[in-house]
Amino acid sequence: MNEVQKPKKPLIFYYGIVLLVILLFNLIAVPWMAERQIKEVDYGTFMAMTEENNIGRVNVQNNRIVFTDKDNTQIYKTGLMDDPGLIDRLHNSDAVFSSEIIEETSPFLSFLLTWILPMVIFIGLGQFMTKQLMRKAGGQNSMMFNMGKSNAKVYVKSSDGIKFSDVAGEDEAKENLAEIVDYLHNPGKYTEIGASMPKGILLVGPPGTGKTLLAKAVAGEANVPFFSMSGSEFVEMFVGMGASKVRDLFKQAKEKAPCIVFIDEIDAIGGKRDGRAGGNDEREQTLNQLLTEMDGFEGDTGVIILAATNRPETLDPALTRPGRFDRRVPVELPDLKGREEILKVHAKKIKVAADVDFGHIARMASGASGAELANIVNEAALRAVRSGRKEATQDDLEESIEVVIAGYQKKNAIMTDKEKMIVAYHEIGHALVAARQTDSAPVQKITIVPRTSGALGYTMQVEEGNHYLMSKEEMENKIATVTGGRAAEEVAIGSVTTGASNDIEQATRIARAMITRYGMSEDFGMVALETVTNQYLGGDASLTCSPETAREIDRQVVSLVKKQYEKAKRIITENKDKLDELARHLYRNETITGEEFMNILNS
Repeated sequence: MNEVQKPKKPLIFYYGIVLLVILLFNLIAVPWMAERQIKEVDYGTFMAMTEENNIGRVNVQNNRIVFTDKDNTQIYKTGLMDDPGLIDRLHNSDAVFSSEIIEETSPFLSFLLTWILPMVIFIGLGQFMTKQLMRKAGGQNSMMFNMGKSNAKVYVKSSDGIKFSDVAGEDEAKENLAEIVDYLHNPGKYTEIGASMPKGILLVGPPGTGKTLLAKAVAGEANVPFFSMSGSEFVEMFVGMGASKVRDLFKQAKEKAPCIVFIDEIDAIGGKRDGRAGGNDEREQTLNQLLTEMDGFEGDTGVIILAATNRPETLDPALTRPGRFDRRVPVELPDLKGREEILKVHAKKIKVAADVDFGHIARMASGASGAELANIVNEAALRAVRSGRKEATQDDLEESIEVVIAGYQKKNAIMTDKEKMIVAYHEIGHALVAARQTDSAPVQKITIVPRTSGALGYTMQVEEGNHYLMSKEEMENKIATVTGGRAAEEVAIGSVTTGASNDIEQATRIARAMITRYGMSEDFGMVALETVTNQYLGGDASLTCSPETAREIDRQVVSLVKKQYEKAKRIITENKDKLDELARHLYRNETITGEEFMNILNS
């Protein structure tokens, strides 16, 4: 269990306390100490000193008399008595009448209270705060003394750590990394033939595919020191501190060689150097130092660099050239077999029913990353607990896929009968167009239960196997299937609604990609009119053509989507009776399976 730490108070809080203490000291303690310097005598002593002309300064107050001796070395006070001749006697004794309060402290005491005491308090506060910072840092030096030092985490082999057996769906990546681990354990059999291991290995792929998990598996398998650090940890507020951290990291690595150094999210410091004014000098200095260090150590030192990123196109070419990061290991989204293996690995952590078909679940979770598959298994376990079961079933896993894709069911969402029927026609329209076309994925499930993602319903299609390529006809059929919902609304109800907004986006995106990226336009042919950036982070695209060509692209996109929409309307019109029957059935049951749908369609 992680320790819950109290929030740190700002520095001004402590200085405020000090100022309050000093203020209270001057208002209460100083007058009290001054009062302690005054000697109290009786009225007779005061009269005797008056007769002896031993009065220096005198201040007659409302309830007392404060006076000094002739040399002003001691302050006295006495009570005020009914003495009509007092003023004349004081005048005759050459006393000096003072209108000010006489109870003053000595110069030495005043110096102590005014200068020495505040300095002592501030020094004590500084010592206290330094100890607090050192204690919160786990006994390390404060941040000022830790600047320029590498704060990499060092891992060693652990019996309960992550191993390669815990990583599924990335066989090629595991093979590459297992070779590195073997080299660190047995370098002799590689050097005997003259082979040398790459200095750096770059793991690239979409988020959630297991890049960091693979690095942890290396740490679990390798019986060598493993240094782990994030790229953002090198960037400091002061210029030069990041470069100093790089030097310190590699110094530690060389001392503990053979070892592995893992830098997560290396794009934080490894971005291209464009030389623009006002750039991040700290980041560039850190990158330059990293390049120098990777070139500096010899090939037989046993220091191997692992790095992970999902933005490889932004890395500096000097960093990715041979001799630095010699090998690039793609960690892509898992295929059907990989998804099944990943589901089985994560299912070991929970109790699962014996009749669960992981192959079917893997087909339903097409395009899911390893992290999403882990989330699906966890959601299934949570659903089983909510239902009072001791193990997760097939239904739990299938429902958890829908939760990850579309969110939880909105049980409190109440649609009118008219809206519910429109949604039923819309979803049946998608399924009907898909079923009446060849080369379309079979329908797995149709539902009109609203979800928390905002979807009022959806149609799930599941591919039978791996699908790596799509023909022009398949993409056109996909556009027709996507527009089938709007076509069903227009044919059955005679109007259209806002429910097709997401369908319109999908149809437009597919049509534009066909023309600008896949060369499926007769006018443009095999010409790339669009470039894709951040392929692992959503794949943002930008046109690389003239404004005239862009207008022609827009015209062809509109024409292509319109053509497939008319095709969908034609299919819906030809099967109007089945559309009505299926829509009514879905309206009554809210959710139907693909098998039910096909039985009614073919009856």
